[in-house]
Amino acid sequence: MSRACELTGKAVMTGNNVSHANNKTRRRFLPNLVNVTLISETLNQNVRLRISANALRTVEHRGGLDAFLVKADAEELSQRARLLKKQIAKKNAEQAAA
Repeated sequence: MSRACELTGKAVMTGNNVSHANNKTRRRFLPNLVNVTLISETLNQNVRLRISANALRTVEHRGGLDAFLVKADAEELSQRARLLKKQIAKKNAEQAAA
């Protein structure tokens, strides 16, 4: 399982620990990933994702998982999230046509 957010693509970054004596040693900055179950209102199902805490705040701010995925850029989404985005778009198109 990779250390990357499934919705925003936020992943591990690298940098330096810098001591008082200005010694530099390499370190990793890990994203704050949490396992959550989000509800897709369009698909009427629960979706388990591993996302960053920042992405969770953004999902809440935009009004839920469906609204987030409609606005999100497909290139930074994981494969599962892209599939959800397609399913939601298809379902919305069917409801608009009916």
